[in-house]
Amino acid sequence: MKQVKRIGILSSGGDAPGINATIRAVAKTAITAHGMEVLGFKDGFTGITSRSYVELNMLNLSSLLSMGGTVLGSSRDKAFRKALLKDESARAEFRSAWEELGLDAIVCIGGNGTQKTTAVVSELGFPAIGIPKTIDNDVYGTDVTFGFDTAVGIATELIDRIHSTAQSHNRVIVVEVMGHEAGWIALYSGMASGADVILLPELGCDLDIVFNAIKRRYEEGKSYAIIVVAEGVVFDEQKEQPIGERESAGRYLSRKLREDAGIDSRETVLGYVQRGGAPSSYDRNLCTRFGGHATQLLADGISGVMVSMKGGKITHVPLSHVKDKLKLVPPDNELIREGRRMDVCFGVDFAHIRTKLEK
Repeated sequence: MKQVKRIGILSSGGDAPGINATIRAVAKTAITAHGMEVLGFKDGFTGITSRSYVELNMLNLSSLLSMGGTVLGSSRDKAFRKALLKDESARAEFRSAWEELGLDAIVCIGGNGTQKTTAVVSELGFPAIGIPKTIDNDVYGTDVTFGFDTAVGIATELIDRIHSTAQSHNRVIVVEVMGHEAGWIALYSGMASGADVILLPELGCDLDIVFNAIKRRYEEGKSYAIIVVAEGVVFDEQKEQPIGERESAGRYLSRKLREDAGIDSRETVLGYVQRGGAPSSYDRNLCTRFGGHATQLLADGISGVMVSMKGGKITHVPLSHVKDKLKLVPPDNELIREGRRMDVCFGVDFAHIRTKLEK
């Protein structure tokens, strides 16, 4: 890479607490430590080809550390990525915009889709670095993504509040949390809030095991239960149904508890509230570390990588190692092991899972 004098920064994909803190860290480090110019592109990758940007400076970076959302906006980037891969005119348009804007490199903040697009941009010869962002914590190549800690904290607080309602009405309350195909939020918020049953997409679910766990609680004299289920859990009966026709995991499970097991239950879907608001102090510091490291890499002439955390240390991994992969919860996760020792039900027969893994 030639000496980096002007960089761009963008956020793509779903929002998450900490995007603004990351923008601030990248830009402030670039300006104060390296004398770079920084352009903030609006609405993801399309902001480059549309030449829609704001020049970032110490004044407009003020107050971003604690602000939720993203001041640059965001957009899904799948169509953009497909165009770059298949359409020579799209590549020519992107190259023309890049050269016209005088860019030396781009920093792309986002989850799995964004890292995949960043890899494409890099492979086409444009210096690029990714920063992993998602509340789902499912980006491969990093121990943690920013936004995850905040989302877990929000979900935990809300589940804590639900305990009192469940206890007051002697009910089972099913709480559905976000996460797509990964159960990280369900596992961490479920364990932190003392849930009795935690269901993860990675493990699947045997409804009879769940029913029996709830009935056993009642037999022990307990009057209510909390079930935390990840949105990505698909029950056996649903697997043959088109995705658009399936009940949500929380609604389906609550209905089956009432109809098949005679257990009074209600569902609560936490939804987008998990993605909103100010980032936690942990996420603010993680964003600062991620953003500063990304800028330093560019100053050192390094690109084509994603910033990551490994063993508590900030490092980086090649984008080619990250794209097309998901980081899912393994059955032997430490929190799962501890939960099982404490009689938390995970809705599966672990002996059966162990046998499958051994095969």
